[in-house]
Amino acid sequence: MKLTVQKPIFAESASKFVNTASKYSATIVLKKDHWVVDAKSLLGVLALSLQPGQEVEISIDGEGGEAFADEVVALGLFTK
Repeated sequence: MKLTVQKPIFAESASKFVNTASKYSATIVLKKDHWVVDAKSLLGVLALSLQPGQEVEISIDGEGGEAFADEVVALGLFTK
């Protein structure tokens, strides 16, 4: 599923994103350009340096994929 970044994902927002991903037992992977990182890794998410308007692909292997996407959208970090 593709999501568009709404606000820069640094420090506090990256921590919120990682904490949200960590609530799910599924394997969640973020893909941007040639980067592929574990959504539960703060350093990985920070390495992507996500800026507003950029599009990322989120791959979820397991249950709760749609719920996770809805939750990060509700946080105001992304739009579908």
